[in-house]
Amino acid sequence: MIKIENVSKTYGKDFVAVDHINLEIKDGEIFGFLGPNGAGKTTTLKMITGITNITSGEIFINGKSIKTDDIAAKREFGFVPDNPDVLLRLKGIEYLNFIASIYGITKELREKRIKDLATRFEMTDALGDKIQNYSHGMRQKMLVIGVLLHDPAVWILDEPLTGLDPKSSFTLKEMMREHARSGKTVFFSTHVLEVAEKLCDRIAIIDKGKIIFVGTMEELKKHSASVQSLESLFLELTDHE
Repeated sequence: MIKIENVSKTYGKDFVAVDHINLEIKDGEIFGFLGPNGAGKTTTLKMITGITNITSGEIFINGKSIKTDDIAAKREFGFVPDNPDVLLRLKGIEYLNFIASIYGITKELREKRIKDLATRFEMTDALGDKIQNYSHGMRQKMLVIGVLLHDPAVWILDEPLTGLDPKSSFTLKEMMREHARSGKTVFFSTHVLEVAEKLCDRIAIIDKGKIIFVGTMEELKKHSASVQSLESLFLELTDHE
């Protein structure tokens, strides 16, 4: 579970990137986070994960405060950022072993999980290659594998499907569903409305730093009976008609 309580982020003296938002992402659900570019999506995810300091408010990951108990909170989640270009000089297997060591995963268990995840994402043959030689999509898959190695209860994913081939995209979406069905939490940002419609139990829409909608896709569609398409409704809500 993720609880965001009256959270704001201000840069400089007066630029408010996120403005007093409140959200609760429950166990057992896939929760989508939507909004136009610059709306505050990535800033919010960076505050949830402790990458960016919170100006005011509180965020809890499974009851642990990211402000006052950050190490414990960070053990509860796995985070896939929007940029997969990390530790490019390492080989894939070196990167995964490095991540496994950070989380104290035993040699036997890490080998099993690396094998299982690499197989699911068709990355087994690339583990011995340097990440700098990977395509964007391969780097994205390697990042996802690394994040899932310690089997985190909460998944936080920033545009996770970008750059993935159709089969890998399908695999990740199935894994997200499996994770939620097991009673755990998936929170991800996306700009693809069709993905949110097919995958999410609930969504939130953020615009200009404020949450303007929280609910199911059906509730969103009922928001305006005169709007025919989901895309048109999104544009209406975010004032970008």
